[in-house]
Amino acid sequence: MEALNTPHLIEMLITYGTQALLALLVLFVGLWLTGWIARRLDTRMERLGVEETLRRFLRSLIGLVLKVLLLISVASMVGIATTSFIAVLGAAGLAIGLALQGSLSNFAGGVLLILFKPYKVGDVVEMQGEIGTVQSIQILNTVLKTADNKTVFMPNGPVANGNIINYSTQATRRVDMTFGISYTCSIDLARQTLQQIIAADERILQEPAPLIVVGALADSSVNFTVRVWTASGDYWPVFFHMQEQVKKSFDEVGLSIPFPQRDVHLINAAH
Repeated sequence: MEALNTPHLIEMLITYGTQALLALLVLFVGLWLTGWIARRLDTRMERLGVEETLRRFLRSLIGLVLKVLLLISVASMVGIATTSFIAVLGAAGLAIGLALQGSLSNFAGGVLLILFKPYKVGDVVEMQGEIGTVQSIQILNTVLKTADNKTVFMPNGPVANGNIINYSTQATRRVDMTFGISYTCSIDLARQTLQQIIAADERILQEPAPLIVVGALADSSVNFTVRVWTASGDYWPVFFHMQEQVKKSFDEVGLSIPFPQRDVHLINAAH
């Protein structure tokens, strides 16, 4: 019996041994090729200016997908049935996708933010009700640092689908202010005083020209609308300086800034 099975055994060893060696060769060559493709894609994306965070992630993702396909091919070469394996893998991928739906949305948002770059690290932005300086742009979150030194982690999904206000993209910004004077005060004197305050501040640009107009005749005051332009970095210093300087200058020239008031008339009813 053994003598009869020896040729068959040798044939099986040759057949399966050849398949195993070929599979190992394909595996080693495929792993090298996978790494080469991932590196080439990374170099190409770098030349196209793709963000480093996205490049690293895509390189890892592409490498993983290629390795899975390679392993399935190698398993098929040695005679392992891969149909059921692929079905299980697909079902597992669907289940994972449903479980991580929010994270996948944040990932997609991160890809969009990195590709289209509505902001970069160091920009001052307003989004999802928060204002802060961008500390880092991660694949799932954007990290902000607020003015009062809080760290806010913003999920990229809602950020990419919402409004983003970037205060750092333009070199200059317009400062809008409103100052009121009493109805008994001189409009011309108020305008002249405001012009002097603006001219004395070197941070305020003369082009575009500052705007000083009567914006409203309010219930208790005549309101001046004042609009000046300054460098983006000087926005808040100019705004706060104007508030203080206008009060001091108005006091010096006798202009009063009224506060809301109401006259109450008491009528004595005859009994």
